[in-house]
Amino acid sequence: MIDNKHENLLANYDWSFPVPIAYGPGRLREMGEHATNFELTKPLIVTDQGSAGLPFIDTLQQALLSAGIGSEVFAEVAPNPRDSDIVLARNAYLEGGHDSVIAIGGGSGMDAGKSTALTAHNQCDIWQFDFDRDLPSLPADHIFPKLICIPTTAGTGAETESTAMVTHSERGMKLCVWHPELKPSLTLLDPEITLGLPAALTAWTGIDAMVHAIEAYCVPDYHPMCDGVALEALALIGRWLPNAVEEPGNLVARGGMQVGACLAGVSFLKGLGLVHAISHMVGADFDTHHGLTNAIVLPAVLKFNAPAIDDKLPTMCAALGLQSVDFESFYAAICQLLDRLSVPVTLAEIGVPAEAARALAEKAHQDAAAGTNPRPADVATIERLILEAITVGR
Repeated sequence: MIDNKHENLLANYDWSFPVPIAYGPGRLREMGEHATNFELTKPLIVTDQGSAGLPFIDTLQQALLSAGIGSEVFAEVAPNPRDSDIVLARNAYLEGGHDSVIAIGGGSGMDAGKSTALTAHNQCDIWQFDFDRDLPSLPADHIFPKLICIPTTAGTGAETESTAMVTHSERGMKLCVWHPELKPSLTLLDPEITLGLPAALTAWTGIDAMVHAIEAYCVPDYHPMCDGVALEALALIGRWLPNAVEEPGNLVARGGMQVGACLAGVSFLKGLGLVHAISHMVGADFDTHHGLTNAIVLPAVLKFNAPAIDDKLPTMCAALGLQSVDFESFYAAICQLLDRLSVPVTLAEIGVPAEAARALAEKAHQDAAAGTNPRPADVATIERLILEAITVGR
């Protein structure tokens, strides 16, 4: 399943599925050429607060300037983007006379950038694009701005779709927004960008990608395209994540993780599960890192789902290179990886109190990801899983 010619991960490739993708070390420096080809004149670069001062932002702006294209940076984005952040970003887009959006960063930067593109050319409130609502009525001549997505971590997988997770300030919930007509004009995967990512963030974002692959593959639906992509993602992540964390300068490992994370993001077009349903609400209430929260919640949900994923275990175990194909072996391998990556054991360790479990469960039960979990769960069951993640963990 993995190409033994690891040098492939050091070369440049252009793929067209599911959107145009430019992969290769150093390709961020090509952005001037890409922007010229798309006839961009003044893109708004949307990123998160933590990324605004990092070298890749300057590299991006210099690449654009080399093609005679000016840009501005909007970075007033929280780690878990809020609807109020999107209002400010849209205002910056309009006041600056921008014609396009470059979303760069981890999940928060790209979610904010995509949400900006959703609202930039219309009068719609961001929540009119709620995934669970009917699509808003847009003028016949409405055109979304050009959108370019550049992930700076190997985890979110958010770079090939318009879907974005945004915190609803009044409801205290993370909700998904999107529109089928908004697609990235380009996804740029440059593993050099991720070389400076600290070990902990490399681990947390990498496990986020692994959870995407596992949950998508276990969704009880027939979708062979997403299943194939999920298994290849799981194989790449299982192979390269430990190396990326323990050998931070290993460009092959960084490349393998970026490709794996991108594939995992494509796979969850099929759906996700209770890990994400819970993690979304924990992040909304306690502003925890999404990948870290997923990593801590994963073991409890895996044990709950075990009776419903028997048919998935042989192929997932094979993707991870395991000799045994039973649940115990798969679960042990996941927990060993979490231990190796120094992931905290419980949600309590990252500030989530037991008394919050009921309210979190009530909101998680409403999350779209709960509806595609392989085993149905009511509010009381989700509360039990959250309490297990808070107090016991793996």
